[in-house]
Amino acid sequence: MNITRENRDALNAVVKVDIAKEDYSDKVEKILTDYRRTANIPGFRKGHVPMGMVKKQYGKAVLVDEVNKLLQDALNKYLTEEKLDVLGQPLPKTQDSIDWDSDGFSFEFELGLAPEFEVELKSKKAITQYIIVADSKMIDEQIENIQKQYGKLVSQNAVEKDSEITGTFKNEAHEIENTITLTLDKFKEKSVSKKFIGSKVGDIISLETKGLYNDDHDLMHALKVNHDKVHGLDIPVTFTITEINKRELAELDQELFDKLFGKDVVKSVTELKEKIKEDAEKQFAQQADQKLLNDVTEYLVDSTKFDLPAEFLQKWLQTAGEKPLDVDQAKEEYEKSEKSLRYQLIEGKIITDNKVQVTIEDIKNHAKEMIKGQMAQFGQLNPTDKELEDIAARVLSNQEEARRISEQLISQKLLKLYKEKANLKVKEVTYENFVKEAYSKK
Repeated sequence: MNITRENRDALNAVVKVDIAKEDYSDKVEKILTDYRRTANIPGFRKGHVPMGMVKKQYGKAVLVDEVNKLLQDALNKYLTEEKLDVLGQPLPKTQDSIDWDSDGFSFEFELGLAPEFEVELKSKKAITQYIIVADSKMIDEQIENIQKQYGKLVSQNAVEKDSEITGTFKNEAHEIENTITLTLDKFKEKSVSKKFIGSKVGDIISLETKGLYNDDHDLMHALKVNHDKVHGLDIPVTFTITEINKRELAELDQELFDKLFGKDVVKSVTELKEKIKEDAEKQFAQQADQKLLNDVTEYLVDSTKFDLPAEFLQKWLQTAGEKPLDVDQAKEEYEKSEKSLRYQLIEGKIITDNKVQVTIEDIKNHAKEMIKGQMAQFGQLNPTDKELEDIAARVLSNQEEARRISEQLISQKLLKLYKEKANLKVKEVTYENFVKEAYSKK
């Protein structure tokens, strides 16, 4: 067997595999001999079928199968030994016909080669690393929400600013009739809230759906209509009041603290505020880290320039999926996935250059910590090592779950690397300002 490669350019190559008779003849002969021993052909005793007849009936099929196996094994071995970083899969070049009666065969494969490039982690313009703090306003709002959640409802005769109002939205023509409990702070305009103030049970309020809420999803929930119908909905509705209540706030006492966090974990309002701040900022840190990861990724894709074997990849996409694609469909699919492919290559380069590794032990330890946290939610605070080991083994026997954990750990290690090596400027903000800065439309 002989394998040669011709590099067409830096991103495209053709590999030629020449297979001689001596590469496959012994294997084919052995298989046919085995067939002869077991073949059931009318007129011949088992094991006494003439070899000529066996070759005539099975010879070509066995030859084709063995040559294809030999070809794939040889090609895979060649790519590994030559350390060729290929994109997609080798594509066999079209051959008019193969003469399976000849003694040797030649096959050609097109290769798309990964580009060579360097990654510069330090951007000229600093990337913002947000540190989100829970300010006193947020903490006080959270405490009030807790007090409302654990408070009790007191019936009212008339609607006040902070009432909880139960009633039914209705529009017969559009078959809308939905009963909900609402609060006045959800409405977009103060003029709408004023219509409710002083109203009593049995009163009917006339409203317009256009501009009723800030968010269409709130209107969708209020009217119980689907997502497509709610956008741009401009119809009159009535709201018939059936119940008016005021929520009496729960006392900030030890009984409430114990309900929230367990016995004696929090013993004062000061400690409650500290606990809320600590828990909130842990959650905020995850959001800030994800934002940083997204921003660094965007910078890397935009700043790391290299060419791809686009023509090859589009050709490969035509046959790579479950359904074949035509030329235009493959081009469209390539354009949609190009950015993702670029980042995969950049990420792979960063991982290789910086020796970022995730070991089996890392994956197992992460799984055990994850399981420990889940068990704690159900009151199992001190599981034994054996329990954790056994559950982790079951979890990691699922290859998809093991892969997901491995990807999480890689992301964590990359994030740590970016914090160490990227050009970052740290900015401390409240959550409200973080949302405005990080997710407002540019």
